[in-house]
Amino acid sequence: MTKQTLSFQAEVAQLLHLVTHSLYSNKEIFLRELISNASDACDKLRFEAINDGGLYENDAELKVKVTFDQDAKTLTITDNGIGMSTQEAIDHLGTIAKSGTKDFVSKLSGDQKADSQLIGQFGVGFYSGFIVADKITVESRRAGMKAEEGVRWISGGAGDFEVENITRPARGTSVILHLRDDAMDYASAWKVKGIINKYSDHISLPICMEKEEWKDGELINPSDEQGGRQPGGMVKTGEWETVNKANAIWARAKKDITADEYAEFYKQISHDFEAPLAYTHNRVEGSTEYTQLLYIPGKAPFDLYNREKSAGVKLYVKRVFIMDDAEALLPTYLRFVKGVVDSSDLPLNVSRELLQESRDVKAIREGCTKRVLGMLEDLAKHDKLPEATISAEGVTDVVTEEEKTEAATNAGKFTKFYNEFGAVLKEGLGEDYANKDRIAKLLRFASSTTDTLSVSFADYKARMKEGQEAIYFITADNAAAAKNSPQLEVFKKKGIEVLLMTDRVDEWALNYLQDFDGTPLQSVAKGAVDLGKLQDETEKKAAEEAAETFKPLLAKLKEALKDKAEDVRVTTRLVDSPACLVVQDDGMSTQLARMLKQAGQAAPDVKPVLEVNAEHPLVKMLDGSVHFNDLAHILFDQALLAEGGLPADPAAYVKRVNALLL
Repeated sequence: MTKQTLSFQAEVAQLLHLVTHSLYSNKEIFLRELISNASDACDKLRFEAINDGGLYENDAELKVKVTFDQDAKTLTITDNGIGMSTQEAIDHLGTIAKSGTKDFVSKLSGDQKADSQLIGQFGVGFYSGFIVADKITVESRRAGMKAEEGVRWISGGAGDFEVENITRPARGTSVILHLRDDAMDYASAWKVKGIINKYSDHISLPICMEKEEWKDGELINPSDEQGGRQPGGMVKTGEWETVNKANAIWARAKKDITADEYAEFYKQISHDFEAPLAYTHNRVEGSTEYTQLLYIPGKAPFDLYNREKSAGVKLYVKRVFIMDDAEALLPTYLRFVKGVVDSSDLPLNVSRELLQESRDVKAIREGCTKRVLGMLEDLAKHDKLPEATISAEGVTDVVTEEEKTEAATNAGKFTKFYNEFGAVLKEGLGEDYANKDRIAKLLRFASSTTDTLSVSFADYKARMKEGQEAIYFITADNAAAAKNSPQLEVFKKKGIEVLLMTDRVDEWALNYLQDFDGTPLQSVAKGAVDLGKLQDETEKKAAEEAAETFKPLLAKLKEALKDKAEDVRVTTRLVDSPACLVVQDDGMSTQLARMLKQAGQAAPDVKPVLEVNAEHPLVKMLDGSVHFNDLAHILFDQALLAEGGLPADPAAYVKRVNALLL
C-alpha cells in the first residue's frame, strides 16, 4: 500500500482539540495511558497465544520498553504485544467506538486534573500523547503477519493522519512522541522513571529503560590535564534495566504492600484519580483456589446505570490475563466494583460460555459477593464516630483509642458510597435472594423526619411508636413530591415516621422485600389506611359513620369517574387535602406504571382508587352542586397532580378550572 492520507472521525477531531487545549495541567498522565495500552497489547497476545503458540515468534518474554532521544526530541514506548495490521491501525487510531467522545465531553467539569482522568475511562488514552507531542508516529506489525506487512501511522493531531506499509521485523507496536519544546523534560531518565514508579509500578510486565552512567567531559586540550574539560553528562550504557516492580500486586503478601501501593494499583485499573473507599485482598483456599483484590470506588462512573456495561473485574488464570470484563465474577448490582480475580483452577482457554456454567466460577462469584458485602458492612459500622455509652445497669461502654482511630479513618465513607451507589445496590433485592437480608440492612432512606439518606430499616424499627405494626413508606418521583404527598397527612398528624423512597428502582426492588426482621413493609399509597392500635375507637367510629352518610355521594362520584377510578371511598388518611389516589394492596402503583411507559415497556392501565376527605369543604360542597361533574373530575386530576402524574387530558382540566373560576 502506498502512503495515503485519511481524515479523523469527527469525534476524534473534537477530542484532539480538547486534549491539546484543555488537559494540560496534569501532563504526565499521557505516559500512564500509553504504558497501560502497551501492557494490554501484551495481555492480548498472551491470551491469543493460548490457542496459537506460534504468535510468540520465538520471543515469549513480553515487556514494554521506554526510550528517549534528546537530540531528536522524541520519547518512544515500545511493546512486543499483539500489534496491529494496517486496517486495525486505521480503525483503532482514527475512530472511537460509539459516542465515546460525546459522553466524554458531557462529563467534563472544568477541573483540569479531574477531566484528565476521564481519558482512560472512555478508552481514548492513546490521544493523551498529544498533550506533550505535536506529532505522533506509530509503527506496528500484528503477531503472525509477515515483516513487510508492518504499518506506519503519523498524525500532527489536526484533522487527518497518514498511513503506509513498512517492513518491521519485530511484532508489536512503537509509539513515538515528537515532543513539544515545553515538554522536553520528558526526554530525561529521572522524569520518566518517576512517572513510571508513580503510576505504573504495578504493571505485571517488565517496563525497561536503558541504564545511564555519568561520563566526565572531554579535555579541552588533551595535552593539558589542567586546561579544563567540556561539561560531563549522563550517557546510555546499552544495558537495559527494569524500572518497575514487574510482579502482580495481588500475588504479593499483604504485609509487603503499602496502602499507597494498593491505591495506585486501583487508579491504574480504574482510571480514577481518587483513592478507593475500601479494598479487600485475600487468597481463598479450599475446593476452589483463587486470589481476589477488590475495590469499592468513591465516585460513580458515567455509565453506572447501564446494566449492559462491562464489569470492572479482570480475570487472570495462574497470572495469565484472560479477560477485562468478567461479568460472571460478580452479580450485576455490584458492577461498580473494580479489581482482579486470579484463579488457580480454571483452564487457560476459558470462554465466556464456560464462565457461565463453571462450578468454580460460581464459587468465586459467591465468595467475591460476600467479601464486597462484608466491606460495605464494615463501612456502615464505622460510618459515625463512636461515643462512650452508659447502659441501663450503669456500665460504661468505653471506646478504645484503636476503635477511635479506625472510626475516624472510615467515618463518612459509607454515606459517600451510598450517595453514589445506593440506587444500584437496591437492585440486589431482586437479583440476589441469598443475600437479600444483608442488602436490606445496608439500605438508607430519607424520611418524613429527615431529608438525608441516613435512615436504615433498623433505625426506623428502633423508634417505631408503641402499637405500630408496620414499617410505612411512600414512593414518589422526587423528595418534594414524597414529603408533601397528601397520603402522609394522617401519619404526620400522629407523628408516625414514613420512609421516603424516590429512586426509580425502589418500587420494583421492594416487591422482593415484604418485611424487615419480621416487621412487614407497608406502602401508604396502597390499600385502605389501617393504623391498627394507633387509631383510637372514636376515629374508627367516625370514619364508619362518614362512609355510611356519604354512600349516595360516593355512588355519584363513582359513576362520574367510572372511566378513571376503580372505586371511590371515604378515607381517614387525609387531614388538609380533599382527595388522594391509592391502589389496591396487590396492584401496580401509578408511579411504576408511568415509569414503565416512559421507558417504552408494556405496562397495564392502572385505575386507581379515589379516596376523599369527608370533612373537607370542597367535598362537602359536591352534594347538590350544579357543577358536580366538573368538580368530580377536578378532584381526581388534582389528586393525580399531587402524586406527580398528569391528567390524561390537560386541556380539559384547564377548561374545567377556568369555568369554575369564572
